[in-house]
Amino acid sequence: MSAEPLSPSETESRLESLPGWALEGDRITRTFRLPSHFAAAALTVHIAQIQDELDHHSDLTLGYNTVALAVHTHSAGGAITEKDLTLAARVEAAAPTHGAE
Repeated sequence: MSAEPLSPSETESRLESLPGWALEGDRITRTFRLPSHFAAAALTVHIAQIQDELDHHSDLTLGYNTVALAVHTHSAGGAITEKDLTLAARVEAAAPTHGAE
């Protein structure tokens, strides 16, 4: 998977297929709301599993009933790459199984 930086316009275009994700500075971000703290914790563990599978890790924050991610690629100088969009798509696919909105 390429670690070549994407341009901001390319990133914005690609985020159109990932509702709820946004470009904020040098990262793509998303916050999920869940029905309970337990559901949020379960989603956090699921995301950690995905990150290990992809060998690509994000900033991941667990709140009472929220999970927030901030993603960029350290090995690309902190730029957004295909790795980030792949991680976002995998998380987006997993989130509804935990009741995330």
